[in-house]
Amino acid sequence: MLRLAVLLLVLANAGYWAWSQGLLAAYGLAPAVQSEPQRMAAQIRPEAIRLLTPDEAKKIETRPPGAALAPTAAEAPATPECLQAGLFNEQQTATLRASLDAALPAGSWQFESSIEPARWIVYMGKYNTEESLAKKRGELRQLGVAFRPVTNPALAPGLALGSFAVQADADRELARIATKGVRTARVTQERAEARGQILKFASVDAELRARLEAVKPQLEGKALQACP
Repeated sequence: MLRLAVLLLVLANAGYWAWSQGLLAAYGLAPAVQSEPQRMAAQIRPEAIRLLTPDEAKKIETRPPGAALAPTAAEAPATPECLQAGLFNEQQTATLRASLDAALPAGSWQFESSIEPARWIVYMGKYNTEESLAKKRGELRQLGVAFRPVTNPALAPGLALGSFAVQADADRELARIATKGVRTARVTQERAEARGQILKFASVDAELRARLEAVKPQLEGKALQACP
């Protein structure tokens, strides 16, 4: 009796093993298939899945419904921009051209002829002391008159109460602010017309921007600015 029980147990185990391995599928005896290949096929770019950083997860939790998650700094492509500096005179242009040829890729920069128009200002100065300059600033603020420091060293320390390309416009501004109580201002030329070259970088990407750092000290103190 015991032998029969052992034999039946061995046969049962063998049958279960054959069923679980699908060996009895031809007889309609096989376990249900658990895989879902149709779900795998329906996945869209599974390789693009990435884990969010704690900061990104926090932004998702706090952003308004329907708002898109802003791209990370690494994901957002930098758009090339146009930068320029100048004006440079003939000697400065020749020196700078040689430096640029050696430091930057060919075609990444160019010089363009340009004219810097004369500039006329409504001027107050020169002031002998910083105290008198500060006093005048305070008076102008009380009168509601805008001002800035002059850029011409020959006129400093002084104040420009307006900048104009034409002297007649400066004369009209002088008359206007006189009605506000400004009595000691006058019109003078802060800068004469100048002709020279503008250095232009038409398409500055991240790589070129990094290389421009080595060139900046040779720009005669002229800042790189966005092209107009």
